[in-house]
Amino acid sequence: MPVYQLLGGKCREAAACYAHAGGSCREEVVDSIRAFMEEGYRHIRVQLGGYGGLSSALTRPDGAQDGAYFDPRGYVRAHLQLFEYVRQQVGDEVELLHDIHERLTPIDAVGFASDAERFKLFFLEDPLAPEDLEWFHSIRQQCSTPIAMGELFNHPREWQPLIAGRLIDFLRMHVSQMGGITPARNVAAFANMYGVRTAWHGPGDTSPVGHAANLHLDLWAPNFGVQEWCRFPEHVYEVFPGLPEVRGGYMYPNDRPGLGIDVDEELAARYPCKDQVEQWTQTRLPDGSPSRP
Repeated sequence: MPVYQLLGGKCREAAACYAHAGGSCREEVVDSIRAFMEEGYRHIRVQLGGYGGLSSALTRPDGAQDGAYFDPRGYVRAHLQLFEYVRQQVGDEVELLHDIHERLTPIDAVGFASDAERFKLFFLEDPLAPEDLEWFHSIRQQCSTPIAMGELFNHPREWQPLIAGRLIDFLRMHVSQMGGITPARNVAAFANMYGVRTAWHGPGDTSPVGHAANLHLDLWAPNFGVQEWCRFPEHVYEVFPGLPEVRGGYMYPNDRPGLGIDVDEELAARYPCKDQVEQWTQTRLPDGSPSRP
């Protein structure tokens, strides 16, 4: 029996996904958006210059360490201009999403959310760090931009007040990090009472098994919002037979028991993990001090 049946049955045949559109300039971002739209995607996350924004114009202090340098104020200006340009080019036919990655000061995050309101984002993700949750009241008082939050959360005390206070609109928790399918189901049911929808964390470094778990929760949840999805290389589909299929902007399950996915351990051994430092973990502010990754 598929897991979604054990949860109570499915509310939908497939889960709407959002894709990631990025580029070093706004024209590249729009080209990426249009390509995804042609594939059928209706929800697209837009980022300019990768996770750290555009940093080529930054002047670093002598002796500053290497890293992905990030100018918070420049990031805000560039992305507000990006949102405006994207709306001019593709109109309102596509839902736009954006992720701040908690890299702004709370007051700058409040201002960014307010200034972005006119672009009608589907949601603005992680505007604040988990230790700054009180600032969500200020965002709500300033604007109606939908807010998504949760990928760094670990404990119910972090998400309960935001849900009950109707301070966020989408749950972005990482299912394995919060304890697995049962805790995720419980949180989704709790959030449903407050009009908060699910948008489980599903970046490229989430395993195919994790994506399958996300999908079964998506199919069951009456308050499903959207599902993050990143394309895998072809060999990953061989290592993980049963990996959910995505077409036309939707993720589809199979009817196999459990999560419907398996692992070919012998084939997986051909692709050992690489011991390397990812550039996004080396984000720095203009003066060289570390920023949140």
